[in-house]
Amino acid sequence: MSAIEASLSRLLGTPGVTGAALVDAVTGLTYCVVGDALETGDGVGTAELVAVITDRVGQAGAGSELESVIVTTARRYHVIQSVRRTGDPLLLVAALDRGRTNLALAMRHLDGHAAGVLA
Repeated sequence: MSAIEASLSRLLGTPGVTGAALVDAVTGLTYCVVGDALETGDGVGTAELVAVITDRVGQAGAGSELESVIVTTARRYHVIQSVRRTGDPLLLVAALDRGRTNLALAMRHLDGHAAGVLA
């Protein structure tokens, strides 16, 4: 098991997390997926979504770097968390079961995990 896979696997211990992936924010290349791969979505589509949102937020005058995106559906939360590093940015993508997740607590775990995912 690679270090990145081991790091992402720890996320599956967060209540409600059903899948996680690490994606290159520029190319959409998926480096690693754990849990339910179908729920984390397509890396290229995720990178494109974040690029569009970043453009729109910038046009609206926010100007600062995007931290996270949360998409809610009737049964799931889909969270995309930016991973800061030197070089191309990475995205930590997590799928969460809405019925088993405290979103605030999950966001706190994901934020802390994003900071150390490459350590």
